[in-house]
Amino acid sequence: MEATITETPTVCYHCGEHCASDKIVADNKHFCCEGCRMVFRLLNQNGLCEYYDLNQSPGANQRLQARHDKFAFLEDATIRQKLISFEDDKQTHITFYLPQIHCSSCLYLLENLHKLDDGVISSRVNFTRREVSIVFDPRITTLRQTAELLNNIGYEPYISLHDLQHQPPQIKKRMIYQLGVAGFSFANIMLLSFPEYLGLEDAEKGLQQVFRTLNVILALPVFFFSAQPFFAAAWSGIKHRFLNIDAPIALAVLVTFVRSMYEVITGTGAGYFDSMSGIVFFMLLGRVLQDKTYQQLSFERDYTSYFPIAITVIKDGKQVPTSLPDIKPGDTLLIHSQELIPADGILTKGKAAVDYSFVTGESVPVQKEMGELLYAGGKQTTEAIEILVIKEVAQGYLTKLWLRDEFKSSPKDKTVSFVHLLSRWFTVIVFTIAGIAALYWGFTDSSKVWNVVTAVLIVACPCALLLSNSFTNGNVLRILGRNRFYLRGAQAIEDIANANSIVFDKTGTLTSTREQDVVYEGRSLPLALQQAVTALATQSNHPLSKAIAQYFNATSSLRVEGFREVAGRGVEGYVNAQMITLGSSQHVIGIPVKAHAGSSVLLAVDGEFYGSFIVKNHYRNCVPQLIQELGKHHRLSVLSGDNSAERPYLQHLMGDEALLLFRQQPEDKLNFIRQQQLKGQKVMMIGDGLNDAGALRQANVGIAITEDTNNFTPASDAILEAAQLPRLPLFIRLCIANKHIVLASFVLSILYNIIGIWFAVQGVLAPVIAAILMPASSLSIVLLTFGCTNLLAKRWKL
Repeated sequence: MEATITETPTVCYHCGEHCASDKIVADNKHFCCEGCRMVFRLLNQNGLCEYYDLNQSPGANQRLQARHDKFAFLEDATIRQKLISFEDDKQTHITFYLPQIHCSSCLYLLENLHKLDDGVISSRVNFTRREVSIVFDPRITTLRQTAELLNNIGYEPYISLHDLQHQPPQIKKRMIYQLGVAGFSFANIMLLSFPEYLGLEDAEKGLQQVFRTLNVILALPVFFFSAQPFFAAAWSGIKHRFLNIDAPIALAVLVTFVRSMYEVITGTGAGYFDSMSGIVFFMLLGRVLQDKTYQQLSFERDYTSYFPIAITVIKDGKQVPTSLPDIKPGDTLLIHSQELIPADGILTKGKAAVDYSFVTGESVPVQKEMGELLYAGGKQTTEAIEILVIKEVAQGYLTKLWLRDEFKSSPKDKTVSFVHLLSRWFTVIVFTIAGIAALYWGFTDSSKVWNVVTAVLIVACPCALLLSNSFTNGNVLRILGRNRFYLRGAQAIEDIANANSIVFDKTGTLTSTREQDVVYEGRSLPLALQQAVTALATQSNHPLSKAIAQYFNATSSLRVEGFREVAGRGVEGYVNAQMITLGSSQHVIGIPVKAHAGSSVLLAVDGEFYGSFIVKNHYRNCVPQLIQELGKHHRLSVLSGDNSAERPYLQHLMGDEALLLFRQQPEDKLNFIRQQQLKGQKVMMIGDGLNDAGALRQANVGIAITEDTNNFTPASDAILEAAQLPRLPLFIRLCIANKHIVLASFVLSILYNIIGIWFAVQGVLAPVIAAILMPASSLSIVLLTFGCTNLLAKRWKL
């Protein structure tokens, strides 16, 4: 049955949402609520309406909070001290995370906060991290007032317990300094070595020695400072009896430096300082490129990122904001609508409808009455409630779930990159060639042994291999990040390419957490009755009532009299002198009926049964095509904490070979992944909730799906924005192509090494040849990797 739409709805000037009425107006502009009108008036009074000129409906991602005590906890000196980064008598520095930042209008408004509050000295936005750094005068304004200012203009700061217990990650400035030193030295050493390259060293002997001395001075900081990451990584691998790719790199740098110093001191040559500094510079450049791509996201998230920083405790009839670590058994907590329950407790006031989907995967909110136990981790979805704490936060269900040994250890066997495996053989072969060359020249001309051995170790440096790996991985990470698919590091690319089994969570992954499908079965409803049902459903905050209220797309201002809601059963009331009842079969008709594949809400009018609304999970529109494409090359499975009502649909969608398991607890999911790995499967786990945390960590590669990449997600190897899920097959193809590109560039580097070693073993390798081969090889590798990956990305429209 189709809904009747009588007129084009009015949209809010601020956020673009539909306006329920035309009564909220300012300057001939319509607004959906008082909050949006308040923001407009605030901006208009301070001359900031350019905010609306930069983008259409720039307030679309903002949701204003009506509570004025929400940030009262920021007046607590202990909490305040842990959040601010700097403070003196004249200024205080604070950084807030604002998930609502999404466009240039946001940047414009947030960097003009000083026009809204005289106490704000300056504000700067980090768009990629969605953070704003504010400097304010504590003599004029306070930290709480600053947070409330942001909240009042639609940018509520997200402050979690994680912010209180963990220091923000420090930028790796040391590596940037090392890269700068190496680049500066490399360029100047090349410049000072031109007389050597052109064979002009005999013309000016005095000037030649000056240039060589300057090269030594420039090379010292490269060797003792810039090259330290390679020495440290190589030594770490050797201590663990593992020969990684950094070992031959470190050896080549060491041998090059030692031989170059020997040549300069003895006056027998200019050395290979240019090659050494070039190796270090290009290697560091590749690593910085990789790190820069994914540094803005946090992949190691724990339960403290999910918890609020403080909660309201009722003491002696007063509401006292209290930080979570200070909550004790016996405290009474006030939980508002849409707030998280931070500790296990008994419901003492109000009726609870708790959404446990993030913890258990169950999609339907659980109804609770007074006296029943509520577990930490659920979100209250209706009215404000009070609970009596029976366990501390650290002992609650959510915390224990996260801190299980199998969740917090590193359970999966770390995959060794094929690049490290290649480096083992590479090192063995290079040492073998150097040994054979030493034996040959030992019997033929012993004066050349030192030169030949060092030349082989220098020219056979695997820098081309490492360059190909670093630059290709860095570029692929950049391309994927541009498409809202963020990987923890380069190893995740290889793990994705090697996966042959994909395991999906259902709720929040295959289905959307923001939409539900509603189907009405029964007698036809005229427009007047549609409006009456809409009016009644609008009175309730229950998720099923909200879904029904939106089903008819019919605005209704009808008055509801005698409204009554029975928790867990249904609602009823008089509309236009008709008794409308919505609820369970027991509540509406007095007898249970057979359950549908979803939640059933029955409708009765004046005691007469009319029909039922079937509310189902809304599967993302991309799921059928996604399953079809992934099923061609991967074994597919679904693990869900939800009930099995939708098994027939999923089995039809995924095929008879797909394994579907329902009512899976977190440990069940983790054990399933382990069993698949014991059978030789390389498992990719795709989930979204805390109940998937163990499986995500156990899998060879875990991908967390989120509607917003900056919102809380469990620890994972990758974070994928939900809107980009249809492109997952393309992302996997790019990761597979990445491995092929690295192998191709490795072949090119082998050709370079063969040419260099051919000259080296003959003892005729001149500095000019090494100086030409090294940058030529590096440049060709960079061009190959960037060219190939960008070509593929363009072809696949990534």
